[in-house]
Amino acid sequence: MNEEEILALLRLQKTPMIGDIIAKKLIAHVGSATNIFKEKKQILQKINGIGKLTIQNLFDSSNQRLAELEFQYIKKNKIKYSYFLDKDYPINLKHCIDAPILFFQDGTIDFSNDKIISIVGTRRMTNYGASFCEKLIDELAAYNPIIVSGFAYGIDICAHKRAIKNNLQTIAVLAHGLENTYPKAHKKYIHSVNKHGGFITEFFHNEAPQRENFLKRNRIVAGLSTATIVVESPSKGGSLVTADIANSYDRDVFAVPGRINDFMSQGCNDLIYRNKAHLLQSSEDIVKMLNWDISKTILPKQTRLFLDLTEDEQKIVDFLELKEQAVMDVIALETQLPLSQLVTILLQLELKNIVKPFPGKIFKLS
Repeated sequence: MNEEEILALLRLQKTPMIGDIIAKKLIAHVGSATNIFKEKKQILQKINGIGKLTIQNLFDSSNQRLAELEFQYIKKNKIKYSYFLDKDYPINLKHCIDAPILFFQDGTIDFSNDKIISIVGTRRMTNYGASFCEKLIDELAAYNPIIVSGFAYGIDICAHKRAIKNNLQTIAVLAHGLENTYPKAHKKYIHSVNKHGGFITEFFHNEAPQRENFLKRNRIVAGLSTATIVVESPSKGGSLVTADIANSYDRDVFAVPGRINDFMSQGCNDLIYRNKAHLLQSSEDIVKMLNWDISKTILPKQTRLFLDLTEDEQKIVDFLELKEQAVMDVIALETQLPLSQLVTILLQLELKNIVKPFPGKIFKLS
């Protein structure tokens, strides 16, 4: 993309009353962002949804100055950006009508992985919510998903931290520019998030976290993912907005149930009650609903030879040979062995010094 076009996009992005839907309509009509500002005003005004005030805002010279300043920042700091018509623009987000025409990113994000889930929830996380969030990510780690969240207190940062602990890629979607950190207490996590994924935002580098920005941020959290998981929420909250947006994009939504008198589970219980979310009890629900087939995505390695194994024991060994490690629920799912039977077989394999158990019900070949 040439400099003139990126400047035009930045100018368009900064123009009041020009949202992403109108911006895309303008670009489609004239062929590029650059052409918008070269087109006659009376021609643009004939486009459905474009009025006199919109035209006035569009050609306000102050927006051009803001765009130029942002472009200088981008060049100086070598900021990566993604344009909605680029081939490498996230495919899930591209399918959302109101996805940002342009967003900025920092870190080592790789969107080539198609297993992307958003995990959101209340800032006032309980022990129940934290425990479920951590266990869920631990068990899904075998499938190597990307974990998306909003870098906020509570469930958000819990999801980011657990993804990092499992060496998974995690993406933090910001409600402000890259030069700011919100909340300030999370500044200590910036390096580790960048190392294991990174940050994305549609806001200019020095923009502060305004209230309305969080609602805009939520549509990106929902849009990036194939599914949104609400771990905990009271009857009102931003995570419920994210769930509604995900539903509007025709994406899967999951909610973790809680006791009916638990304040921080009211939102999740209501989502399930109103059929706005699938009831989520374990990682197996995600795997089945999203049709994650691990056997099709991992290249086989040379099989080790173990003597005197039963058919079921060999089945488990073959699976662990492919995956290297897996949690018990995943082993049961992939080998189609009942959990009650699997526990006994794994114990036999452990006694034969063929497998080793690890915390979190994870098993590896010895």
